[in-house]
Amino acid sequence: MGKLDDIRKPVSKELVEFEKHFKDSMKSNVPLLDKITYYIVQRKGKQIRPLFVFLCSKMINPEIKESSFVAASLIELMHTATLVHDDVVDESFERRGFFSINALWKNKIAVLVGDYLLSKGLLMSVDTNSFDMLKIVSIAVKEIIEGELLQMEKAIRLDIKEDVYFEIIRQKTASLIAAACSAGIAATTNNPELIEKGRIFGEKVGISFQIKDDLFDYGSDDVGKPLGIDIKEKKMTLPLIRALSQTDAKTKRKILKIIKKQAHKKSKRQEVIDFVKSTDGLEYTKNKMMQLKNEAFDLLKEFPQNEANDALKKLVLFVTERKK
Repeated sequence: MGKLDDIRKPVSKELVEFEKHFKDSMKSNVPLLDKITYYIVQRKGKQIRPLFVFLCSKMINPEIKESSFVAASLIELMHTATLVHDDVVDESFERRGFFSINALWKNKIAVLVGDYLLSKGLLMSVDTNSFDMLKIVSIAVKEIIEGELLQMEKAIRLDIKEDVYFEIIRQKTASLIAAACSAGIAATTNNPELIEKGRIFGEKVGISFQIKDDLFDYGSDDVGKPLGIDIKEKKMTLPLIRALSQTDAKTKRKILKIIKKQAHKKSKRQEVIDFVKSTDGLEYTKNKMMQLKNEAFDLLKEFPQNEANDALKKLVLFVTERKK
C-alpha cells in the first residue's frame, strides 16, 4: 500500500501551491470570519479530494493549469462548508481531534460560516467563468444533502435495504470524490466521455472509502478494536444489513430492538457486533469493497498510463487498505 507522501509526489508542488490558493479563496474583510477560516486551514485533514483533482488533471495533461487550482479550491470550499454544517446538524463538538466550529463559536456562527464558504465557491466559479466546474460541484452538494435526508428518513424505521444503503453512501460520501475526479479532468479537457469516466471512477472509490469506514465499526484483525459507533448512532451499514438479511425473523426483531432501544449500552452494542460476526456480513462487505476497487482499477486502464495514473492506483489501495 502506497503511503500518502509517496502518492502525493507527482503533484507535491501543486499541493503546496494549492494551500495558498485555498487560503486566498476564503479571505474576508470581517475579522471574525478571518479568524475562523484561519482555524479551518490550520486543522485541515489529509486533503484527499484536492489530491484526486490534481492527479486526475495530471493524468490527462502533465501541465497543470490555473483551472485545476480553481477546481481543487472549489471542491475543498464546498466540502468544508458541508462539514461545518454537518457538525451543527449532528451536534458534534469535535472533528479530527480538534474542536468543531460550533463548539468554539456556537451554532449560529457555524451555520453562517458554512453559508459564507458556499458563497465564496459560487463567486469563484463566476469570477473565473468556471461554469462547467460549478455544475459538477453543485450536483455533488445537492446529492450530499439528499443522501443525508434519505438516511435520516430511513433511520426512523431502520428499514434500509442494500440498494438504499448504496444510494445513501453514493450520495453522501462518493458524490464529492466523484466530483473531484471529474472536475480535475474537466480542468484539462472538455471531452465529455473522459470527464464521465472520471466521475464513475471517483464514485467507485468513494463508495469503497465508506464501506471501509463501515468495517472499522466492527473491528477485526486488520482494522483494530471494535467501536460500535454506527450502531450507537443507529446507522444501518452494509455488514449489519447483510447479517439481518441472512437471519430468521425472531433474531432480526431482537437485534433491531437492541439498536432502537439499547444501543447506548456498550454490552448491547457488543451483542450486535458478535451477531454480525456470526454471519457472513463482514466477509460479504469486504468482497463488495474489493469488487469496487477492481472496477476502479479497470477504469484507470482506459486513461493515459503515466506517473499520475500510477499514483491514483496507489490512492485506491490507500483508501481500501487504510488502518484508520
